[in-house]
Amino acid sequence: MKICQVITRLIIGGAQENTLLTCAGLQERGHAVTLIAGPEAGPEGSLLDEARQGGCDLRIVESLGRPVDPLSDWRARRELTRLLRQIRPDVVHTHSSKAGILGRLAARDAGVPVIVHTIHGMSFNRTQSWPVRTLYRRLEVWCSGFTDRIVSVADAMTRQAIAAGLSPRTGFTTIYSGMRTDLFDPLRDDREAIRHSWGVGDEHIVVGTIARLFRNKGYEQLIPAMAEAVRRDNRLRFVWIGDGAQRGEYASRLHSLGLVGYARLPGLIPPREIPSVLAGMDILVHASQWEGLPRAAVQALLMEKPVVSFDIDGAPEVVIPDRTGILVPLNDVPALAAAIVELAGNPARRKALGRAGRSLCLARFDAQVMVERLEQIYGGLSESGV
Repeated sequence: MKICQVITRLIIGGAQENTLLTCAGLQERGHAVTLIAGPEAGPEGSLLDEARQGGCDLRIVESLGRPVDPLSDWRARRELTRLLRQIRPDVVHTHSSKAGILGRLAARDAGVPVIVHTIHGMSFNRTQSWPVRTLYRRLEVWCSGFTDRIVSVADAMTRQAIAAGLSPRTGFTTIYSGMRTDLFDPLRDDREAIRHSWGVGDEHIVVGTIARLFRNKGYEQLIPAMAEAVRRDNRLRFVWIGDGAQRGEYASRLHSLGLVGYARLPGLIPPREIPSVLAGMDILVHASQWEGLPRAAVQALLMEKPVVSFDIDGAPEVVIPDRTGILVPLNDVPALAAAIVELAGNPARRKALGRAGRSLCLARFDAQVMVERLEQIYGGLSESGV
């Protein structure tokens, strides 16, 4: 088949990594794959080089930007339609909010036989104002009317989409976001050397986060939880992997709370280095306010690191209480601090949760499984002549 994947930006992020793995897997299975994306921008880091090295046909649409801009959005839709008429794909598969709307409209306008969309996280969510949330929901409902299948990266996304009236249950399929599980080996990296680079020793308990330093990623809740956790256990050290627009603001808050000596901010790292930094951690905290499937939690568990997470969206499908980690109520800062302290003081429990998590994630989140299921959906829809 000729398959086009369309995404808004190729920044470092879960939806983007998922899409690149999908492109690579489909090519390995003999399909002709085109990846269409807008120009990346911002401090989050870029996956453009990885996309170019992947060998698929990469097309950049300059007008496909993340901010809402009626003129640029009209141009992007027109350019996407022109490209799709030129390529004439059998399947268009869209990802992320902006590309999900404009890409599906363009695919319909170009007469593409099969249109698929993946919900990596709801485009309308609790972090938005009511007018914005309402607008995005109405756009999603409209586009769902000519979408042949909606793929959710977690069952929670399907439930939320059905409740919002996007489509009946039969229009959805859950396919967990896949990753290269073979790259995550708990015994491969030099844990001591990694910790030494952060200035921490064996006596410390390292609590990591892997998230953009950005609104809605939970740092507003994590920072006060860190202050309380450190007060109760001064062995704790926190390592933030990522960068973003709020880095300066968050650094100032750490300073004002006397947490500078307890926190390390290494910044951005290439995705291929994620397993190594996880090897140096003892616990991962995921405090995001809005999530489809917490990909960082899966990666941590593949490295046998237990996870503390807010109980939102797809998190309970990865962070299973008393099996792979601890869930706490959304924005309950005292409970978040208590969970960190609890795991910090119980190495045997950390080991048991981590090992169980690795077994779960090896079976549930392998990229080859994801690609195989997507290929089956494309083929089934093509054969049924939808």
